[in-house]
Amino acid sequence: MSMIRYWTAGAVLAAATALLSPAQARAEEAGAAAPTPVEACVKDQWPWGCVAACESSGDWHANTGNGFYGGLQFWQPTWDEFGGRRYARRADLATRAQQITVAEAVLRVQGWGAWPVCSKRYGLSGRAHVVQRGDTLSAIARRFATKGGWQALYAANRSVIGADPNRLMVGTMLRLP
Repeated sequence: MSMIRYWTAGAVLAAATALLSPAQARAEEAGAAAPTPVEACVKDQWPWGCVAACESSGDWHANTGNGFYGGLQFWQPTWDEFGGRRYARRADLATRAQQITVAEAVLRVQGWGAWPVCSKRYGLSGRAHVVQRGDTLSAIARRFATKGGWQALYAANRSVIGADPNRLMVGTMLRLP
Protein backbone atom coordinates (compact mmCIF):
# COMPACT_ATOMS: atom_id res chain seq x y z
CA MET A 1 0.00 0.00 0.00
CA SER A 2 1.32 3.45 -0.88
CA MET A 3 2.02 5.82 1.94
CA ILE A 4 2.92 9.48 2.12
CA ARG A 5 5.82 10.00 4.43
CA TYR A 6 5.36 12.81 6.88
CA TRP A 7 8.88 13.96 7.55
CA THR A 8 9.78 16.67 9.96
CA ALA A 9 12.34 19.20 8.84
CA GLY A 10 14.81 17.58 11.24
CA ALA A 11 14.33 14.11 9.75
CA VAL A 12 14.77 15.41 6.22
CA LEU A 13 17.88 17.33 7.25
CA ALA A 14 19.27 14.22 8.92
CA ALA A 15 18.63 12.21 5.76
CA ALA A 16 20.23 14.92 3.62
CA THR A 17 23.24 15.05 5.92
CA ALA A 18 23.69 11.31 5.45
CA LEU A 19 23.99 11.96 1.70
CA LEU A 20 26.63 14.68 2.08
CA SER A 21 30.16 14.23 0.82
CA PRO A 22 32.69 13.33 3.55
CA ALA A 23 34.01 16.93 3.57
CA GLN A 24 30.50 18.35 3.93
CA ALA A 25 29.71 15.83 6.66
CA ARG A 26 32.84 16.81 8.62
CA ALA A 27 31.88 20.48 8.29
CA GLU A 28 28.38 19.65 9.51
CA GLU A 29 29.74 17.71 12.49
CA ALA A 30 32.07 20.61 13.34
CA GLY A 31 29.05 22.88 13.53
CA ALA A 32 29.76 24.73 10.29
CA ALA A 33 26.72 25.68 8.26
CA ALA A 34 27.18 23.32 5.33
CA PRO A 35 24.17 23.88 3.07
CA THR A 36 22.28 20.78 2.09
CA PRO A 37 20.30 20.37 -1.11
CA VAL A 38 17.11 19.74 0.85
CA GLU A 39 17.43 22.26 3.68
CA ALA A 40 15.96 25.34 2.01
CA CYS A 41 12.98 23.62 0.43
CA VAL A 42 11.97 21.81 3.62
CA LYS A 43 11.64 25.17 5.35
CA ASP A 44 9.65 26.45 2.36
CA GLN A 45 6.11 25.10 2.95
CA TRP A 46 6.87 21.38 2.82
CA PRO A 47 6.32 19.55 0.49
CA TRP A 48 5.44 22.17 -2.13
CA GLY A 49 8.65 24.16 -1.82
CA CYS A 50 10.64 20.98 -2.48
CA VAL A 51 8.49 19.90 -5.42
CA ALA A 52 8.85 23.39 -6.94
CA ALA A 53 12.61 23.40 -6.30
CA CYS A 54 12.83 20.11 -8.20
CA GLU A 55 10.34 20.95 -10.98
CA SER A 56 11.30 24.55 -11.78
CA SER A 57 14.28 25.44 -9.58
CA GLY A 58 11.75 27.17 -7.35
CA ASP A 59 10.61 29.64 -10.03
CA TRP A 60 6.87 29.94 -9.43
CA HIS A 61 6.49 31.94 -12.67
CA ALA A 62 8.44 29.54 -14.91
CA ASN A 63 7.50 29.49 -18.59
CA THR A 64 10.37 27.85 -20.43
CA GLY A 65 8.41 26.98 -23.56
CA ASN A 66 8.24 23.25 -22.80
CA GLY A 67 4.43 23.20 -22.42
CA PHE A 68 4.55 23.10 -18.61
CA TYR A 69 4.02 26.20 -16.49
CA GLY A 70 4.57 27.60 -13.03
CA GLY A 71 6.53 26.42 -10.04
CA LEU A 72 4.93 22.99 -10.08
CA GLN A 73 5.12 22.69 -13.88
CA PHE A 74 1.44 22.23 -14.68
CA TRP A 75 0.50 20.87 -18.09
CA GLN A 76 -2.13 23.27 -19.45
CA PRO A 77 -4.97 20.70 -19.67
CA THR A 78 -4.32 19.73 -16.02
CA TRP A 79 -4.37 23.39 -14.96
CA ASP A 80 -7.69 23.85 -16.76
CA GLU A 81 -9.28 20.59 -15.53
CA PHE A 82 -8.53 21.30 -11.87
CA GLY A 83 -9.85 24.85 -11.83
CA GLY A 84 -6.69 26.84 -12.39
CA ARG A 85 -8.37 29.22 -14.83
CA ARG A 86 -10.35 30.76 -11.99
CA TYR A 87 -6.98 32.25 -10.94
CA ALA A 88 -5.10 32.81 -14.21
CA ARG A 89 -5.06 31.50 -17.76
CA ARG A 90 -1.76 29.65 -17.13
CA ALA A 91 -0.07 28.49 -13.94
CA ASP A 92 2.96 30.75 -14.41
CA LEU A 93 0.61 33.76 -14.24
CA ALA A 94 -0.93 32.63 -10.93
CA THR A 95 0.44 33.22 -7.46
CA ARG A 96 2.30 30.57 -5.54
CA ALA A 97 -0.71 30.10 -3.21
CA GLN A 98 -3.05 29.68 -6.17
CA GLN A 99 -0.75 27.10 -7.75
CA ILE A 100 -0.62 25.16 -4.49
CA THR A 101 -4.43 25.23 -4.21
CA VAL A 102 -4.72 23.69 -7.69
CA ALA A 103 -1.93 21.22 -6.88
CA GLU A 104 -3.84 20.03 -3.82
CA ALA A 105 -6.85 19.29 -6.04
CA VAL A 106 -4.60 17.38 -8.46
CA LEU A 107 -3.05 15.50 -5.54
CA ARG A 108 -6.46 14.28 -4.34
CA VAL A 109 -7.20 12.70 -7.73
CA GLN A 110 -3.85 11.81 -9.31
CA GLY A 111 -1.72 11.44 -6.22
CA TRP A 112 1.97 12.24 -6.16
CA GLY A 113 2.32 10.51 -9.53
CA ALA A 114 1.41 13.88 -11.07
CA TRP A 115 5.01 14.83 -10.20
CA PRO A 116 6.70 11.45 -10.76
CA VAL A 117 10.39 12.35 -10.64
CA CYS A 118 10.23 14.96 -7.92
CA SER A 119 7.81 13.06 -5.67
CA LYS A 120 10.11 10.05 -5.84
CA ARG A 121 13.07 12.25 -4.92
CA TYR A 122 11.34 13.26 -1.67
CA GLY A 123 9.66 9.92 -0.88
CA LEU A 124 6.10 11.10 -1.59
CA SER A 125 3.58 8.59 -2.88
CA GLY A 126 -0.13 7.77 -2.98
CA ARG A 127 -3.15 10.06 -2.94
CA ALA A 128 -3.55 12.74 -0.31
CA HIS A 129 -5.98 15.37 0.90
CA VAL A 130 -5.09 18.64 2.58
CA VAL A 131 -7.59 19.43 5.35
CA GLN A 132 -9.76 22.45 4.55
CA ARG A 133 -11.84 24.54 6.93
CA GLY A 134 -14.99 22.60 7.85
CA ASP A 135 -13.60 19.16 6.90
CA THR A 136 -14.36 16.18 9.10
CA LEU A 137 -12.97 12.67 8.78
CA SER A 138 -16.47 11.40 7.98
CA ALA A 139 -16.95 13.91 5.17
CA ILE A 140 -13.50 13.23 3.72
CA ALA A 141 -14.06 9.46 3.90
CA ARG A 142 -17.41 9.83 2.09
CA ARG A 143 -15.98 12.19 -0.55
CA PHE A 144 -13.21 9.74 -1.44
CA ALA A 145 -15.23 6.52 -0.86
CA THR A 146 -12.74 5.35 1.74
CA LYS A 147 -13.23 1.66 2.46
CA GLY A 148 -13.71 1.36 6.22
CA GLY A 149 -14.99 4.96 6.50
CA TRP A 150 -13.63 7.60 8.82
CA GLN A 151 -12.15 4.94 11.11
CA ALA A 152 -9.85 3.67 8.34
CA LEU A 153 -8.92 7.24 7.41
CA TYR A 154 -8.11 7.97 11.05
CA ALA A 155 -6.08 4.77 11.44
CA ALA A 156 -4.00 5.70 8.38
CA ASN A 157 -3.36 9.21 9.71
CA ARG A 158 -3.38 8.94 13.49
CA SER A 159 0.25 10.07 13.73
CA VAL A 160 -0.56 13.42 12.08
CA ILE A 161 -4.07 13.89 13.52
CA GLY A 162 -3.32 13.01 17.11
CA ALA A 163 -5.43 11.33 19.78
CA ASP A 164 -8.71 13.10 18.96
CA PRO A 165 -10.16 12.26 15.52
CA ASN A 166 -12.57 15.19 15.87
CA ARG A 167 -9.76 17.78 15.91
CA LEU A 168 -8.45 18.26 12.40
CA MET A 169 -6.02 21.09 11.79
CA VAL A 170 -6.51 23.03 8.56
CA GLY A 171 -3.54 22.43 6.27
CA THR A 172 -2.76 18.93 7.56
CA MET A 173 -1.95 16.55 4.73
CA LEU A 174 -3.81 13.25 5.11
CA ARG A 175 -2.97 10.04 3.28
CA LEU A 176 -5.99 8.62 1.50
CA PRO A 177 -6.00 4.83 1.99
